Amino acid sequence: MTTFLHTMVRITDAEKSGKFYEALGFQKGKESPIVRNGELEATNYFYGLPGQPDVLELTLNHDGRTYEMGTGYGHIAIGVDDLDGTLEQLKAQGIEPEKPPYQVSEGGSFLCFVRDPDDYRVEIIGRK
Repeated sequence: MTTFLHTMVRITDAEKSGKFYEALGFQKGKESPIVRNGELEATNYFYGLPGQPDVLELTLNHDGRTYEMGTGYGHIAIGVDDLDGTLEQLKAQGIEPEKPPYQVSEGGSFLCFVRDPDDYRVEIIGRK
């Protein structure tokens, strides 16, 4: 079974973006800092809709970069019951993950990224 999980977009101002999406009916959920090598690299802000928690991920990179229209797209994410089986099916189509499945945090789900035929990134998360 495949489940659509969330859409991620890059933002430059968490407060302004949060207010905008809240005005559209989104409800702020969890906030997740991304720390690499001891430094805060980014923060993910998750938003949901009634009955649909965390369907939108807003990512603020803390390096001050800006984006041109079209470069703000990050990825869509799907959850699958069998990550290994899904990757085997994709391999049969000539699609390989960018890197082998990994965990973002200890004890978390395994995930990986692939690119669709149009080069859009898709995150696949094992949902056992």
